[in-house]
Amino acid sequence: MTKKLVVVESPAKAKTIGKILGADFVVKSSKGHVRDLPVKRLGVDLRGGFQPQYEIVPARKKVVDEIKSAAKPCEEIYLCPDPDREGEAIAWHLQQLLQDPKQPKEFRRVQYNEITPRAVREAFDHPGDIDMRRVDAQQARRVLDRIVGYMVSPLLWRRIRRGLSAGRVQSVALKLVCDRERAIRSFVPDVYWLLGAKVHKLVPPVDPFRVRLARIDGKKAEIKSEDAAKGTLADVQGRDLSVRAIKRREVTRRAPPPFITSSLQQAASTQHGYSPSRTMALAQRLYEGIDLGAGSVGLITYMRTDSFNVSREAPAINS
Repeated sequence: MTKKLVVVESPAKAKTIGKILGADFVVKSSKGHVRDLPVKRLGVDLRGGFQPQYEIVPARKKVVDEIKSAAKPCEEIYLCPDPDREGEAIAWHLQQLLQDPKQPKEFRRVQYNEITPRAVREAFDHPGDIDMRRVDAQQARRVLDRIVGYMVSPLLWRRIRRGLSAGRVQSVALKLVCDRERAIRSFVPDVYWLLGAKVHKLVPPVDPFRVRLARIDGKKAEIKSEDAAKGTLADVQGRDLSVRAIKRREVTRRAPPPFITSSLQQAASTQHGYSPSRTMALAQRLYEGIDLGAGSVGLITYMRTDSFNVSREAPAINS
């Protein structure tokens, strides 16, 4: 029986997927992107529709040779990079490299958001095709990165210092920071005073609590000078305060939504001081799988996402 080739991105994921699928499948890792724009030249045809000129990544030549060798006896090739824009492009590049007119092969695109036996088997039972809209989006992003980087960075080298870089995102982010800094420097401070008091009831329980001055003669308390603040304080000191009204209301507190990429990075930074790169590296390990004694198991869903959706099985597993 002819074996089927499966190509994933990371070696750790390859081991986990291989155990789930069994002996009928050969699982290889691309270790990320296998083709990219050349390093020492622009690699984009500016006058020919901005067509990118791809080359095999030098560090991936051995990997590509191994995947090609594994693909020769296989009639079916399952492309399983990550379910995002970059993963779709990797799948497309792999298909371009592995196509052989003399030995036509059937390519299938497989995507899953969690590396569990159920999710992986279901994904392989329902393979699809490469989404060229995602591929085109990734290529557009990559071409823009290259054009902006190669054309703007030399300006920084000449004007400021060699080694600096400008990019599609860096340049816009820098402008936003500069605009914000200009707004901060042009801000004219408005001096005002806030008054509050620590009070307690005249009958038990007499636990103290804090109140804030909100209105003066029915109008919003806006105290703009030190003299006005002192006058208001003198008027209030020594007086007995009374409760005018008590309002009761029900407050509903909802559980926070599942993490998405940005909120995961924010929480890790706030709670543990982790950098975004460290957070994503840890999340990658949890996604690819941890050995809990009965084999490697993926513990989280795919961590690069803006979706709050939770799989149907997750609540049942956690209950």
